[in-house]
Amino acid sequence: MITGTHISFLTAFLNSSIFKYCFIDNFPELQGGTREIRKIFLDKIPVIRVSDKIDFDFQKLVNEQQNLVEKKISTKEIDLEIDKKIFDLYALTEEERNAIGFIEIL
Repeated sequence: MITGTHISFLTAFLNSSIFKYCFIDNFPELQGGTREIRKIFLDKIPVIRVSDKIDFDFQKLVNEQQNLVEKKISTKEIDLEIDKKIFDLYALTEEERNAIGFIEIL
């Protein structure tokens, strides 16, 4: 369970394409195609600190995303919006954004 402040941003970040990109690159693959999730690997991923306002903006998006999932409606549009906002926060260049792209893990 995750507790603390700015949980909405953290939720969005952990489900974003930038995190999935880092996850694929930094977490060792185990048998069966799974990945090893340990603190030592998570510590390598830089998570920025955000303001309450930015967290509130992500809270609205995450809530909307969860509502769509409950209704079994595609979330791709909102997923892309979250990715763009996170890419903006990390000040990624267009080249970096294209290298990461949109990563969907089913």
